[in-house]
Amino acid sequence: MLYDLSLHMGYAYDTPATGARHMIRVMPMTLPGRQRLVAGSLQVSPAPDEQTTFMDFFNHAVASVFLRAPHETLDIRMQARVQVEGQSMTADFSPLLKSLPVEINNYWSLEANSPHHFLGASPRIPEDAAIAAYASEVAAPRMTILQIATALCKRIHDDFVYDGEATEVDTTPQQAFELRRGVCQDFTHIMISGLRSLGVPAGYVSGFLRTIPPPGKERLGGADAMHAWVRVWCGDVTGWIELDPTNDMPAGVDHIVVAHGRDYSDVAPVIGVVKSYGSQALEQAVDVIPV
Repeated sequence: MLYDLSLHMGYAYDTPATGARHMIRVMPMTLPGRQRLVAGSLQVSPAPDEQTTFMDFFNHAVASVFLRAPHETLDIRMQARVQVEGQSMTADFSPLLKSLPVEINNYWSLEANSPHHFLGASPRIPEDAAIAAYASEVAAPRMTILQIATALCKRIHDDFVYDGEATEVDTTPQQAFELRRGVCQDFTHIMISGLRSLGVPAGYVSGFLRTIPPPGKERLGGADAMHAWVRVWCGDVTGWIELDPTNDMPAGVDHIVVAHGRDYSDVAPVIGVVKSYGSQALEQAVDVIPV
């Protein structure tokens, strides 16, 4: 599937911001066999005094910008064309849970996709006994890794309520788990925490999700969304697969990857520091248009 993407993120500050430094991760990745970035552009307004691009550890292009002059607003606009292949799984070749440690130990690499980076606690996902107990309830002895991950994905979808008002961007997995509600970031963090507690490598995926309007309704501009879902390492033969606990489904051609990481802290679209005081407001619009 070929898509044209556009993203607008607009910040408005109560008091003009100065000395602002931001790192921006919004450009879709090229992933062999998964998706290809055909072309893309990033615009920041006001024009930065300094702008550089570098590749982070997980092979995502990061734009680093610095603005010296006072500014009341900051606009970030990304446009891209992406070819998405999705995933295809015809059979389950993932190992049983008891066999997975051997395959992990035999993985002699620490490159970005190494399962070793996705086993332990990470900045946003500490160990949690309650989530571990919850995950262990779906892991029967004769289940494969893919079966366990799929079962946990379904259980989170069934047990949790999507509620955009219940949590904030800094809500912890423990807090969202106790509430039994939240958004895609919360469900993704909980599923990752549960899988890691079982010894299954799991990571965070940020990206875009195309939304399809109900029959007879027009598609609204800007109505698509940034989204989050889970990567699970299912052994040496199967490798990484992607599951979406918010929608209880494998990631498909409507899921467009922007970044991979251990948790949200590795993939936040915009992270930075500004000299200012008071509050700020954010507006965001996403369009995912099939070509």
